[in-house]
Amino acid sequence: MTQTDPLEPAYFAAMQRGTLADRMGVEYVEVSAERVVGRMPVAGNTQPYGLLHGGASVVLAETLGSTAAAIHAGPERIAVGIEINATHHRSATSGHVTGVATRLHGGRTLATYDIEITDDQGRRVCTSRLTCMLRDR
Repeated sequence: MTQTDPLEPAYFAAMQRGTLADRMGVEYVEVSAERVVGRMPVAGNTQPYGLLHGGASVVLAETLGSTAAAIHAGPERIAVGIEINATHHRSATSGHVTGVATRLHGGRTLATYDIEITDDQGRRVCTSRLTCMLRDR
């Protein structure tokens, strides 16, 4: 794969330059319509007590799920998040958190992903579900 291949993590890293995900340090590890894996540092994404901010977990979840939905939608369509929820199970105070977005439903107009976020020890930090509407460009 080349860097311009839309299934190459570097392609998405280049696309997100200057975005919220870029400022938060989101890195792609694996990308496909069925599954996207990414990680984000805890440092710089904390609330005043030094714990990973719950909103940071949601940004990671929506970034990964929306990326997968966009791949599912194809180049002539766009994916727009219409619903997200998150359950925060434990805090993270250092290292990175890793998110795995797994497709639950991939239809013509909607795509839904389950996103599991874990800390460096593999403990679940957050569980999220994202639904995206798929529209023509």
